[in-house]
Amino acid sequence: MAEKEHLNLVFIGHVDHGKSTLVGRFLYDTGSISQQDMKKYEEEAKAKGKESFVFAYVMDTTEEERKRGVTIDLAYKKFETQKHSFTIIDAPGHQDFVKNMITGTSQADAAVLVCSIAEGIQEQTREHAQLAKVLGVPQILVAVNKMDTANFDKAKFDAYKVEIEKLMATTGFKDVKIVPVSAWTGDNVAKKTEKMSWWAGGSLLDNLDSMKAPPRANDKPLRLPIQDVYTIKGVGTVPVGRVETGVLKPNMQVVIMPAGKIVEVKTVEAHHQQLPQAGPGENIGFNLRGAEKSDLKRGDMLGDPKNPPTVAEEFTAQIVILKHPTGIAAGYTPVFHVHTSQIACTFSQLLEKLDPKTGAVVEKNPTFLKNGDVAKVVIKPMQPLCIEKASDYPHLGRFAIRDMGKTVAAGIVLDIKPKQVSAK
Repeated sequence: MAEKEHLNLVFIGHVDHGKSTLVGRFLYDTGSISQQDMKKYEEEAKAKGKESFVFAYVMDTTEEERKRGVTIDLAYKKFETQKHSFTIIDAPGHQDFVKNMITGTSQADAAVLVCSIAEGIQEQTREHAQLAKVLGVPQILVAVNKMDTANFDKAKFDAYKVEIEKLMATTGFKDVKIVPVSAWTGDNVAKKTEKMSWWAGGSLLDNLDSMKAPPRANDKPLRLPIQDVYTIKGVGTVPVGRVETGVLKPNMQVVIMPAGKIVEVKTVEAHHQQLPQAGPGENIGFNLRGAEKSDLKRGDMLGDPKNPPTVAEEFTAQIVILKHPTGIAAGYTPVFHVHTSQIACTFSQLLEKLDPKTGAVVEKNPTFLKNGDVAKVVIKPMQPLCIEKASDYPHLGRFAIRDMGKTVAAGIVLDIKPKQVSAK
């Protein structure tokens, strides 16, 4: 039998719109969770007087376990469909959700934007949709959740669908499928429902199965951003992350950047199984010979010692200002979220303001950038930062800029002035 195409899938959307419940329901209805486990979750939810949270527990129990560092793949859940093998990234409901949402979304091949028909489009719905586009998620599907609260009414769904289509048009996603579901009752999640006989567009599962897996860059040098580093009893230091490009195998030499330390890969594993190798798109844990926990941190990058990841002295980027209360001038130093890294960076120069539609220069050396402006700027990281040109490594050359608890801008890296790092 031919190997199934693999896709990384991220569930995004406003905080109370049912992401966790939808993921839990989905995993249960596709047989990815045993009935025995489900019974355990039901008892836990009942004991806490939170019966309606039962499906959310499927993903959210992982949080406590993850904090204890018990295993290395808890942020990821796997499920199979007719055509695809999916990995769901990043357990929803994390207390620092946007940080994880940015990491998860920059790793995703596809996103499910969860919107509640009970509450309509919220600020986070907009923010997550914009980020998905800027962070380069190639395909998005919208799940209109909580249809049970609207009595599965076609007219209510149709009216809400128009609002979502307007939002999607502003973000630049085209031909987005919008699917009505109820995560709580299971209607139209993994199988079609009689309660919405008016709906002919297939279940959420059918629509996910029609997605395309992206081409994988096996031919490029290794790039693997570190997402977390665990210490596991009897094993030692285990970093986890997703292979962006290249291949990671046991016994090969790799360099940890920005430190420049060369170490050897001992083992590679995913979903509790040792792997002979891991390629692009795979979320893995690995053990390194000669590396201590202090040698690695979230945001560092593993690479090929002959072609190491780039560490930027400064970089030129094209950005769009999404929502800044006062506007941006040179000297501004917010936090940049790039792959798994969060580092303060300074706007050292504003080079050009561009026409968003044509890309033509409308102003040289502007003094100020406001909401909606697209510009070319020079950025200086305050600490060593591994980053690549978007034209060479799309996922590693995109970033979101956050300040005051909000995403204020986003952009892509056009060019880099590299910092010289000597290998150790």
